[in-house]
Amino acid sequence: MQTLSLRDLIPETVDAYGALDFDHRRQGLGPRRLPAWTRPQLPPLMDVMVRMPSGVRLRFKTDSARVGISFLATNMVTPPRARRPVTFNLETGGRLLPGFSTLGNTIVLNPEIRGDFELRRGEADTVWFEDLAGGEKSCEIWLPHNAFIELRGLVIDDGAFIRPADAESRPRWIHYGSSISHCMEAEQPGEVWPAVAARRAGVALQSLGFGGQCHLDQFVARTIRDAHADIVSIKTGINVVNMDSMRERVFAPALHGFLDTVREGKPDVPIVLVSPIFCPSAEEHPGPTVPDEHGKFVTIKGFDEIREGCMSLTRVREIITEVVAKRQEAGDGQLHYVDGLELFGEADAGDLPDDLHPNPAGYVRMGERFTERILGSLASGVERGV
Repeated sequence: MQTLSLRDLIPETVDAYGALDFDHRRQGLGPRRLPAWTRPQLPPLMDVMVRMPSGVRLRFKTDSARVGISFLATNMVTPPRARRPVTFNLETGGRLLPGFSTLGNTIVLNPEIRGDFELRRGEADTVWFEDLAGGEKSCEIWLPHNAFIELRGLVIDDGAFIRPADAESRPRWIHYGSSISHCMEAEQPGEVWPAVAARRAGVALQSLGFGGQCHLDQFVARTIRDAHADIVSIKTGINVVNMDSMRERVFAPALHGFLDTVREGKPDVPIVLVSPIFCPSAEEHPGPTVPDEHGKFVTIKGFDEIREGCMSLTRVREIITEVVAKRQEAGDGQLHYVDGLELFGEADAGDLPDDLHPNPAGYVRMGERFTERILGSLASGVERGV
């Protein structure tokens, strides 16, 4: 076997699709999902999510019958929950192959003290994908969605080659959202709902789903404005309620401003606004939300005297609908709306274990529904040039 340094392969030979920047570590590269110029603007908790490569893939060609990827993983755990395996997927020849690791660093969060943690050092690992088809084949390795990853090497058979993948010919889709787009609860990175939707619709995903961090930040809008995209979707509203970070006076103008920035660089690209999915405690009551003693997310009650302008999810959906209608009336014929309840509604609540985040089956269903509802038709329109 031969081990090739990913530091040497990226970007000329291996395309790290969806990684817009890298942390340069002593032995490898840590992919980041926002460009370098955003670093000074990132809140600390958002920097954490930017470093988790949900939706990022390593694209290349090889004739090796086995492919290994060596790495050092770091993931987080809040006791009493156990550390989850770190999972990769190799997509090749129409198959999505899983690879699992239980090694790596662990950040143990203190559930009693916000911001307090212990770092437990672990070992690097190599995940293998074996019995691959003979001859030259296109490969995409989906990187873990719920861990930091220091990429170190690709391992292939002696005498085998690594070559650049063909130029991406599929319509390019950028999706921006919250933890419900980041999908840390999914079992595999190829089964986060945007990945499910992308594969079904035949598009190339760039995921800007950041757990807890979808607050219509202008540095994200500028990133989307300047990126290559044929389709853009924005799933917003839940974090605004969860953190009570915006009220009615601010939310609608902020959403307009975000769309204005994206439209500066993409005047004719289809944009889909998606409102929040079902969250029982916040449907009719404003946030913030916190986990209770059973791990269920609930809204904080009371404080009625200072609640003016606070928003429930029902109100958030109304405001998003109004924003879309006003912009369509002003001439934006490429702006579309999808009600999040069509992707995951009250009837799906059995797959909402913490009353906020879907379980793996719920995420797969969301991806399928998003493709059927709009992404498939938009992708077909891009391919036809309409």
